[in-house]
Amino acid sequence: MKIHEYQGKSILASHGVPVPRGFVAHTAEEARAHAETLGGGTVVVKAQIHAGGRGKGGGVKVVGGPDAARAAAEAILGMMLVTHQTGPVGQLVSCVLVEEGQRISRELYLGLVVDRSTKKLVMMASQEGGVEIEKVAEESPEKIFKVFIDPANGLRWFQSRQLAFKLGLSGDEVRKASLLMYAAYDAFVATDASLLEINPLIVTAAGDLIALDAKVNLDDNALSRHPDLQDLRDLAEEDGLEIEASKFDLNYIKLDGTIGCMVNGAGLAMATMDIIKLAGGEPANFLDVGGGASAEQIKNAFRILMLDAGVKAVLINIFGGILRCDVLAQGVIAAVKDLGVSVPIVIRMEGTNVELGKQMLKDSGLDFATADAMDEAAAKVVALSSGK
Repeated sequence: MKIHEYQGKSILASHGVPVPRGFVAHTAEEARAHAETLGGGTVVVKAQIHAGGRGKGGGVKVVGGPDAARAAAEAILGMMLVTHQTGPVGQLVSCVLVEEGQRISRELYLGLVVDRSTKKLVMMASQEGGVEIEKVAEESPEKIFKVFIDPANGLRWFQSRQLAFKLGLSGDEVRKASLLMYAAYDAFVATDASLLEINPLIVTAAGDLIALDAKVNLDDNALSRHPDLQDLRDLAEEDGLEIEASKFDLNYIKLDGTIGCMVNGAGLAMATMDIIKLAGGEPANFLDVGGGASAEQIKNAFRILMLDAGVKAVLINIFGGILRCDVLAQGVIAAVKDLGVSVPIVIRMEGTNVELGKQMLKDSGLDFATADAMDEAAAKVVALSSGK
């Protein structure tokens, strides 16, 4: 689950990470009042959307005084902010963060993420702060320093000092950086985060280290342990079909193609999308019904697929284990009949009760196309999606 910058900073601050003083505003007048509360000097007005690159899109403005803060907020609120992460349509800005200005001496980068290959957390740091870290990783990977954190021991003092020295810090800055890293690590673990980025992490003219920006993603699977964090979800920032799918414990991600994909299991979903592209098509979504889906969930999954006007054909690719093939067939038949599905459907299934499932499809009287192999199924659905 993604959250806004101001929410991420609130989490960081509660665990001891220094952040600028700031307030969220939903109107231009609120922005003016907040700027006055912050002393009436230089403030930064920042659009709050779930995307990076806001500054380049015109969503971040450094201004002087309350009146200028009001004007900046008026210009940003209500705009469709387009960044490299939003796509060409952009994202509606409904609130801004008004923060006190900082005298910046240096801009650094600090991040935490789960490294699945080592089954540890990895803390990353770089002297290349304030820019897209993906670009640094691609062009100059040697500029990103890493320490791997054993979950049994946690972040060790020598690891934080090691990173601080590699960042070119010295004297008391090393101590401050180490304390900040410990606080960031504590925030990551305590909230069951999946990603924590501070970019930039600034060194001020006074030698303090402050999280000038914050990106925090929370693990959806752990939210049951954090009822307070569930309230941070902003549905206005999410795709409507993804929200609808989550109501039925379905994993749905909207893509830009024309072929709807219904699968069970994330690995099979990725393989299905790959083979569709190999056959010359483009997947319209990633829809994982999970291992134990019921006929009713299958029906709801189909309904969500059909809400996407871009879907011209559907490929159902299921390996029947916990989800038996006859249950899949029952759900698909009910969905097609009840929803009046008119697009072509290709079904490839293997596993438990596969012959029974195939017979049910055959006896339904509906016009399903079937396939025994994934490449055959992909070729059929690509042809059908283009009207062949």
